[in-house]
Amino acid sequence: MCELSPWLLLGMLISGVLHVALPKNFVRKRFRGFSGVVQSVLLGVPLPLCSCGVIPAGIGLKNDGASDGAAVGFLISTPQTGIDSVLVSASFFGWPFAIFKMVTAAVTGIIGGWLTDASGDTESIEEREDLPVVSSVTKSQTSWWIELWSHAMEVLHSIWLWLLIGVAVSALIGTFGFESLIKQVGDAGLLPAMLLMLLIAIPLYVCATASVPIAAALVQSGLPPAVALVFLMAGPATNLTTMGAIKKRFGWRVLSIYLGTLIVGSFLAAFLFDWVLSATVAAGGAHNHHHQNWWSILSAVIVLLLIGQILSKRFLGSGLIANESTVELSVKGMHCGSCVNRIETAVGNMNGVESIQVDLSRGIASVNGDASADELTSVIQALGFEVTGSNGESNE
Repeated sequence: MCELSPWLLLGMLISGVLHVALPKNFVRKRFRGFSGVVQSVLLGVPLPLCSCGVIPAGIGLKNDGASDGAAVGFLISTPQTGIDSVLVSASFFGWPFAIFKMVTAAVTGIIGGWLTDASGDTESIEEREDLPVVSSVTKSQTSWWIELWSHAMEVLHSIWLWLLIGVAVSALIGTFGFESLIKQVGDAGLLPAMLLMLLIAIPLYVCATASVPIAAALVQSGLPPAVALVFLMAGPATNLTTMGAIKKRFGWRVLSIYLGTLIVGSFLAAFLFDWVLSATVAAGGAHNHHHQNWWSILSAVIVLLLIGQILSKRFLGSGLIANESTVELSVKGMHCGSCVNRIETAVGNMNGVESIQVDLSRGIASVNGDASADELTSVIQALGFEVTGSNGESNE
């Protein structure tokens, strides 16, 4: 946790700066044609979006008029990496590994996008119950530093649970005698170890940043760095939810191209890394630190305090007390804490709003203040969610 936290905080800060600097709705601008795939991939590579955030953003590209190839290229490349993930990877494995991983994410995204466009018209998919389109850049009329902080916290909101799971799994692997078993897998040969890692990674949900400490513990226990690369590519980019969403919106043909690109691409990248750069990662050296600097300990404490704030807000509530000025809105399309944070941030910054509390399980946003139901509905729907009713004014 100490080794990861300074780079995570730096990545959160940089992502917030990008959010403030980019023009409004830049992430969902239209991308079409051969160059459109490249542009969408180059846009997606630095964005710190996990699968939960990248699905609506990628489908938003499609719904806004981007080609299937541009949307798929974005969906392939974005969850594999990000500013925070690159910095954390460099901390654990060194800069050659981190840069190689970032370039590989871009190349697989471009190839997957081109193959998708080259495959012709995709299957006709009904538009019913489409996933909500949530722009990853949502501007509001607030101070830039508030906008920066809110977006930086959105990054942590979307990965905090998997971040803790990743650190815990890493500690378990390195502490309770799994080294011999993992070393036997590594000694079986590069290809068998890669196949086993792929079978584990494809259905598993883990974000790009949280997967790094797990991969580092595997390498420390004797697994070749090239095998860890397969996990770092396939783990964040594939999981059951992502695959289901892609099949629903684009069809079986595009899903096959999506998975095929990631599987073949991760294998080829692993072989290439093992051939050219494996010596840049010291055997058993990744993730092997016996002492920490004061600033790394302080960073870990800050990250844990921020996660504690998220937990207290989620489970203890924000202290909102309903009264006669409370407007309750039924909101459809929320899937995680990041969705909740987007709505609470945007609505909380509105004039006339005193407080807001969003209940994810019930799909209810409770707002105190003078803002009308129509005004609240307009802001929430601008984020890509659907307001299906309220106890206040008409939301038509």
